[in-house]
Amino acid sequence: MDRIDRKLLKLLQEDASRTNADLAAEVGLSPSSCLRRIRRLKSGGVIDRVVALLDPAKAGRGMKAIVTVELERHGEQHMRRFLELAAMEPVVIQAYSVSGSTDAVLTLRLMDMDEFDTLCERLFRDRTNVARYYTMFVIRTAKETTAIPL
Repeated sequence: MDRIDRKLLKLLQEDASRTNADLAAEVGLSPSSCLRRIRRLKSGGVIDRVVALLDPAKAGRGMKAIVTVELERHGEQHMRRFLELAAMEPVVIQAYSVSGSTDAVLTLRLMDMDEFDTLCERLFRDRTNVARYYTMFVIRTAKETTAIPL
């Protein structure tokens, strides 16, 4: 990746709906050269996918929670099983196996506390191998981005 690729990626991370002609002008390339570079970045897997980012509150998901999870039984199969269960839940927008004193961290986007309570019944109780979970509700967001620093 050279300087032009990095600039293209930065521009696309800011607004992927920009036209190829606009991107080409911004980085000083012809539209055909710009398109070739973008196609190469896509085929090489640097650009994973192009999506629309929604405003969570306007989409009815203004409540955000971060949950740390400690499992009763450890090991790869138990962690994999829990993460598979978590990944099937639409309100779970991120699910990680992590190092340290906790086993997993989840980020949730919720409508309300009733939805959170229903999720807790399914995911954290009754035969899910969860020993403990701790929930932090986000009060204020200082920074939230999907951009990867280049």
